[in-house]
Amino acid sequence: MKPQKNTWSKIELQVYILLLCANADGDESEKELEMIKSKTDQVTFDKIYQEFSADTEEERLDKIDTAIHLHEYSIREISDFKREMYEIFFSDCNFGLMERNLDRILDNIIY
Repeated sequence: MKPQKNTWSKIELQVYILLLCANADGDESEKELEMIKSKTDQVTFDKIYQEFSADTEEERLDKIDTAIHLHEYSIREISDFKREMYEIFFSDCNFGLMERNLDRILDNIIY
């Protein structure tokens, strides 16, 4: 029998996805990290950031895909979440190719 994987709360999943958005262009700016930190407490942020930093891109997407289906999201929650993702994407006033690709991938996972 396989050991059960850690399950994230909605907030932990949100932080993980926002970290992925901040890292889409390969550079997490201090502004982006501060925006993400403002959505949670320091302990949760540190825990999720440490896990995020240790994961490969493929592991990140697999974890998100698995975790997103463990929670039921309302249309409003998804809409609010997408807005937060775009705040991170546009924090540097540039929505480049890498961010657009990640946005499309996350749309396929979330919806």
